[in-house]
Amino acid sequence: MVLFLDLAKVNNRFRGEMDERIKTVLDKGWYVQGEENERFCRHFAEYCGTKYALGVANGLEALELVIRAHDFGPGDEIIVPANTYIATILAISRNGCTPVLVEPEWDTCNIDPERIEAAITPRTRAIMVVHLYGQAVRMEKVWALAEKYGLKVFEDCAQAHGAMHQGKRAGNLSDAGAFSFYPGKNLGCLGDGGAITTNDETLFLKLKALANYGSDRKYHNLYKGINSRLDEIQAAVLDVKLKYLDADNARRREIALFYREHITNPRLVLPQTWDEKAAVWYVFAVRTEERDAFQRYLADKGIQTLIHYPTPPHKQPAYAEWNDRSWPITEKIHREILSLPMSPVMTAEEIRFVADTVNAWR
Repeated sequence: MVLFLDLAKVNNRFRGEMDERIKTVLDKGWYVQGEENERFCRHFAEYCGTKYALGVANGLEALELVIRAHDFGPGDEIIVPANTYIATILAISRNGCTPVLVEPEWDTCNIDPERIEAAITPRTRAIMVVHLYGQAVRMEKVWALAEKYGLKVFEDCAQAHGAMHQGKRAGNLSDAGAFSFYPGKNLGCLGDGGAITTNDETLFLKLKALANYGSDRKYHNLYKGINSRLDEIQAAVLDVKLKYLDADNARRREIALFYREHITNPRLVLPQTWDEKAAVWYVFAVRTEERDAFQRYLADKGIQTLIHYPTPPHKQPAYAEWNDRSWPITEKIHREILSLPMSPVMTAEEIRFVADTVNAWR
């Protein structure tokens, strides 16, 4: 059986180092807002190339806090890709703002920068880009539009740890970047976790307070904040794994290149990249009009696959107000998309088996 992602195998490579760091946390008896969190956030900011990084409880709250820190609320619109995971859109809604959906590009599945301007209105306050599947959005047009209309730019980097654009990493391409460290991410912890990156000190200090009950110091509350903090054990685990992220991403690029060079089945559309050295391939998502039959075929052959994602946000019951509307490119992608196994611990035999099995599908 070729697993989509063998998390036990991924994490067991670092077991000795993680055990040592976790033991340190247990021995100290300090589990929240301690040295491990400070160390990891410092290292993660250095990695991303930003001045600041703030550890938070999960990726959704990272997104939500970024919006909240800018005091956006009812009546304010935020542009977002229509085909993102629903968390991006939930973060907008939970701040009382209005998500404005924009269709993606066919080749990368990222938001189409050429479609953004038509969605801008006098109520638009920000553009939330999503570096989907591990490839950075083409940001030049986004930056130009933000300057032209006086908008903020936020990044959803949940799938793009280490992805590059013009020599800068995801999380350093906007006013603020939001990360998830869910276990299956390129940089994943052993539970839930997230982070926010920024170069703006004022914004960072506000985010830090908002995530800690609105408090800038103990028992002094500047804002009506929330409790969203990265705990010491997860910070310790992430700090260990961060050292190996570039090597893991390089392996993912090797696998993606092998797939793209050796999968020749004409019934599939393979993902494209505008920079082979920049993408980090969180998933390798192919498209086919016979997606369900293809998935069953691969399962019968012992290959596990996942769908990212089967139902677009605007067709979910949670957003019933959009259910009768259509974003056709998004809907076609969601009907056809299927993610093949992608993991830095895949063997050469497994990668070859996946490619050969895919090519044999008739």
